[in-house]
Amino acid sequence: MKKRFAMLLATLSAVLAACTPGRSPAPRSDTLGQPAVPVSVTTLEGYKEALAQRISNANASLVYGGQPQAHLRSVVVVKFTVDASGKLLHSDIIRSNHDSTTEATALASLRSSAPFPRPAGTLLKRGRLELSETWLFNTDGRFQLRSIAAPQMAE
Repeated sequence: MKKRFAMLLATLSAVLAACTPGRSPAPRSDTLGQPAVPVSVTTLEGYKEALAQRISNANASLVYGGQPQAHLRSVVVVKFTVDASGKLLHSDIIRSNHDSTTEATALASLRSSAPFPRPAGTLLKRGRLELSETWLFNTDGRFQLRSIAAPQMAE
C-alpha cells in the first residue's frame, strides 16, 4: 500500500510539474526516440529551458521543489557542448566552491540526461552549440537548475 501511494504521489508530482505556468513543455520523442524540441524553441533561452527541464526530469530524485534556500551549499556552473543531433560532446566545470560531491552530481546529471533535444540550426556555430547551466545545491545535496529555478529565498 505504501509503495502504491508513493508511486501515485510521484506521478501526481510529475504531472503537476509539467503543468506549471511559464515553463516550457517537456520535450517529446520523435519517431527515432530522439527528444524533439518543442516547435517554439528557437531561441537560446528557450533551448536552455528545455534542456534544464529534461535534466530535472531525468534526475527527479535529485531535484528539490520550491525556492532555493538563502545560503546554498554549492553553486556549480557547467559549460558544455552539444552537436546538431543533440549529442553531448564535452562538459567542464567553470565555477564551483570545490565541493567534489556536488561537482560530480552536476556532471553526472548532465551526462545521464543525454542525448538532448536537437538545437535549432540558427543556434549552431560550426555544427555545435556551446552553453552553460548553473546547478543550485541546497544543503541536502539536491539541486535546481538556474534556467528554471524559482527565485532564491531571502535571508
